[in-house]
Amino acid sequence: MRFTCNWLRRPSSTLFVLGLLLLALPMLSRYALGWSHPYGYLSDLAIGSLLLVVLHQRSWLLAVPLLLVWCIFNLSTAELVNAVGRMPEPADLQYLGDAQFVSHSTQGGGLGQPLLALALALLTALYFGLRSWQTPRRAASLSRAWLLLPLSLFAVHSVFQQLKPSEADQWLQFNLPHKLLAESTSSGQQHLADWLDGNEPGSPPDISALNQLDLNGTPLLAQAGSARNVLIITLEGVTGAYLRASRQAIGSSYLEQPMPRLSQWAERGMLTYDYVLHGHQTIRGLYAMLCGDYNKLDSSTPKGVELLNNPARSDLCLPAQLRERGLSTHFLQGAGLRFMAKDQIMPRMGFDQTHGRDWFKNKPYIEFPWGMDDKAFFEGALGYVKQLRSKRQPWMLTLLTVGTHQPYSAPQGYLDRHPNAKLAAIAYLDDAVADFLNALERQGVMNDTLVIITSDESHGIENVRLASAWGFNLLLAPEQPKLPALKHGIYGHVDLTASVLDYFAFPVPTNISGRSLLRDYSHGRPIMSYTNGLLRQHDGNATLTECDFQSICRRYESRRFIADSARYLGRFTGKPARLISQQASMLDQSLTSSQGEQSYQFANPQPIKLTHGVSDDWTDNLVGAQYLTLSAATQTTVTLKIRAQRVGKAGARLQLKTKEYDRDVALPIPELPLLTHDKPVEISFSFDNPDARKAFSFHLLGQGQGAIEIVDFSVRSSPLQTEEELLAAQESLDEVQSTGYELIQMSETQ
Repeated sequence: MRFTCNWLRRPSSTLFVLGLLLLALPMLSRYALGWSHPYGYLSDLAIGSLLLVVLHQRSWLLAVPLLLVWCIFNLSTAELVNAVGRMPEPADLQYLGDAQFVSHSTQGGGLGQPLLALALALLTALYFGLRSWQTPRRAASLSRAWLLLPLSLFAVHSVFQQLKPSEADQWLQFNLPHKLLAESTSSGQQHLADWLDGNEPGSPPDISALNQLDLNGTPLLAQAGSARNVLIITLEGVTGAYLRASRQAIGSSYLEQPMPRLSQWAERGMLTYDYVLHGHQTIRGLYAMLCGDYNKLDSSTPKGVELLNNPARSDLCLPAQLRERGLSTHFLQGAGLRFMAKDQIMPRMGFDQTHGRDWFKNKPYIEFPWGMDDKAFFEGALGYVKQLRSKRQPWMLTLLTVGTHQPYSAPQGYLDRHPNAKLAAIAYLDDAVADFLNALERQGVMNDTLVIITSDESHGIENVRLASAWGFNLLLAPEQPKLPALKHGIYGHVDLTASVLDYFAFPVPTNISGRSLLRDYSHGRPIMSYTNGLLRQHDGNATLTECDFQSICRRYESRRFIADSARYLGRFTGKPARLISQQASMLDQSLTSSQGEQSYQFANPQPIKLTHGVSDDWTDNLVGAQYLTLSAATQTTVTLKIRAQRVGKAGARLQLKTKEYDRDVALPIPELPLLTHDKPVEISFSFDNPDARKAFSFHLLGQGQGAIEIVDFSVRSSPLQTEEELLAAQESLDEVQSTGYELIQMSETQ
């Protein structure tokens, strides 16, 4: 006992506890979270040993804030990766101490990693407790020579990153402090390179090969297709790796068979296996495939939202083109329409009818917060197809499932047969879509309908190369014997609009992008994608380039975009790397006329039914103003008007929340008054954006009986006036007032 007490009073005890906190705990938590990767462990050792040398027996003024920030970094990374599948970014730092940031979900559901939080708290408290308990005396801190250890580990990590780069997720290769340090170092190197180059501005890169329409290939069909209808089935989050023919075509090492029945259908149609998804998020995927244009290759305001202010561009979208040529156009999804403003975006694209969860009258088989489970959805969709076929007019119908969206939807029987909810949901979708296709075939729909099956995005597969960008396009046409079973070549969502118009031999607008899947091309074409934080570009020949968050680009010899493996050719930085980023930025050019002036209207005259309570900020959201980018040095003004429809005597209680990167952000939003029949809610407020706000969302929540109508929900951002501009404006106003006063005086004198 005396030995234990003596040891606890020695500085070596604090060093031991500090080592547990900074070295052992991060590595143990990495293993427990399933993030095992040699680079990740090396990163933990490098940062942990650096902090150990810096903190041991140092001043409390240094130790307390540094350790608290360290704990927040570790916990925040685990929570954010668990919630939305990404690491914190530099723009997130102001929120790292926010409880909402470290919650298991953005809905206040508590910590997702309580054991990690408890271990961090206990070890930190033990370390500070030991330091307080120990007899104050002058103890030697670790020699500066020990700094060679972490510096050597950093160097080894960097060398391995160059010699043997990994495609694993960022959190597998870095801990957060190391990632931020690497970003800062890379940024400094770029600024230094620019300074050495004299900061000479270069000409903008040529992107014509990326965004041009190319119908110069040899047609697969000698004449226009015989189908009169179009059915596009969009499967939420499904990757091309799930189809057996796709895996075999690229020689994939992925051995699972999660969708055997859809794989059988894929062998009956024309499957494009080297099919690129350009980004994450449903609304971005829908825009790319239905409007013949790249979705933004970053996380700024989706082009679908910007389409609301650009009717000229929306006329080029596939639904608008088909409607102009006599087809009735329909969009049906299993989720509610208000999320991401699809209740307005889809009609703007040219859909005559747009329906969501409220359209379905059939009873779901399971309760799912996002909407209809996949089996019930396809049973309802079968009825919708029957209604369309009962009319003489040809039609286009786009379907969007939701059951394979996190947290995934599957009956208990499927959950019992599969290792996790994700694979169970995939199997449930596989049966549901296969049953749907079988029913279409029995009813003769395939005889006069062009059927295309694809996905909006890919939820990826761990340890499968490029799975986050790996899509598929399965085309079933009445002319199937004339089409190849496998469509070779690199294609993507940007090609779908041109392909459908080309099938019907309709005129294709020259100012959309893409190639036709119904043509063979003698040469390749460049194509880009942005998933899992990596910007990728294939040059159309045999080189795939991917650039990471450090603006470090790696080249691979790869005939395809999607390949199971590729030969590493080397890496580059500087101007060549920035050239690729500039190409992506030019493809991202906003559909609005000015980045400084932004104006959106999210009101919808359709009545919105209220619920008795709010359980989820996303699924219960009453307005679709999500993932906006508000430019720096602007002021945003929000005008909101809501009136009651059949509201109970108690009225309706409303709340408006704002989020950035899916976390609550505090802004001067006035409290919404009680909504009653005779008292509508009318408010207007403004807030400044000194720095750009990205992935910014409004969440209007309501509870009560009856329904409401959102008459006005306008969001307008305009540049902030500088002090000089305000002073000049005031001087101008004073001059006008002075001149007016003098004129009045002269008039009175006369």
